Amino acid sequence: MNAVPLSGTHRRRWPWIAGVVIIGAALIGGWWFGTSRNQEAKGATRAATNLVVTTRAQSKDVPVRLKANGTVTALQTVDLRAQVTSTIRDVHIVEGQTVAKGDLLFSLDSRADDANIRKAEAQVEKDKADLATAQRNLVRNKDLFNQKFISQAALDVAQNSSDTLTAQLAVDTAALESARVARAYDEIRAPFAGRTGTIGVRAGSLVQPGSGVTPGAVLVTVTQIDPIAVAFTLPEKELPGLQSALRAGDVNAAITSQPGDEPLRGKVTFVDNAVDSSTGTIRVKAEFSNPKARLWPGAYVNVELSPRTIPNAIVVPAQAVQTGPDSRFVYVVGDDNKVASRPVTLAYVDEGFAVVDGLKAGARVVVEGAQNLRPGSEVTEAQRESPKADQKPREAGSAKAP
Repeated sequence: MNAVPLSGTHRRRWPWIAGVVIIGAALIGGWWFGTSRNQEAKGATRAATNLVVTTRAQSKDVPVRLKANGTVTALQTVDLRAQVTSTIRDVHIVEGQTVAKGDLLFSLDSRADDANIRKAEAQVEKDKADLATAQRNLVRNKDLFNQKFISQAALDVAQNSSDTLTAQLAVDTAALESARVARAYDEIRAPFAGRTGTIGVRAGSLVQPGSGVTPGAVLVTVTQIDPIAVAFTLPEKELPGLQSALRAGDVNAAITSQPGDEPLRGKVTFVDNAVDSSTGTIRVKAEFSNPKARLWPGAYVNVELSPRTIPNAIVVPAQAVQTGPDSRFVYVVGDDNKVASRPVTLAYVDEGFAVVDGLKAGARVVVEGAQNLRPGSEVTEAQRESPKADQKPREAGSAKAP
């Protein structure tokens, strides 16, 4: 069957129909694309501005807790040396032994000093006997003088003999005391309770005192362990508060040597008389009871103390404070659920919370979701997984610079 050829009129209609179809398809596609983009933009805007977590600023007394790195320091430590030239006869201790005050540590060869003491004691006894004889003679001469049997000159001779022997007894008694002092140098005792270190000599070793600026050899070092001190530094801005607290009473301190250990409690006993101008810090010491020797001289520990309290402080979660180009600020949510930027000044920061100036108690501040906010943004409260915004300041912690 032969196809019927199209007439000239049908050939002219086909381009117009195709053009109309293409234009219609383009209009429908543009409308659909624009609608989708608007919906996505609206959804994105809602997600960026609505979801935040807020909390209320609280007013409470906050203890300012300072944390520093300290070094354990012995209250007393001494290097024991010989004061006379002699040899070691006996060593009565071992290295690392705990000794009490007055315990005998070393004995030196004391034979010569013992002989000197015996000689001095004998001389004193002789002087006492001679003096007794002279005093009896003086009494007899006084009776004879009163009876006019002897002259005044004879009585004066008897009196002079008694006075001379009295003085001689005093001299020899002092010599005996000197000999006993020299004998005491032959026994080296602990000047205080503590722990011995390395022993530098053994029995038979020759020891001698030093001369000039060169001291003699160290026999042993004794270090006091209980009680013990911890030295640390604090910023000079904390000095007025620390001084006020010390005038009011004791300032307690706590230290931990290892994570998980129970803190040791002590008291601040010393504040240096000058601020270190190179570091802007003041040197402080605290004393701790150390019966179990948990603290060792030279060890590093963490020290915490609370010398002062900020009354009626405005407390917010630390993450609520934002840092701007010129100052710090927080986002405050108004009654219309719109946020405003409120500049604040950090007075004190601890773990999880901050004390700020420039905010009133009860203000509703943004804790989470502030990264997408701008002043005037409308927000919606979101459910929070953990209530970090309401955590309370602990009793002890570390102060951080604003």
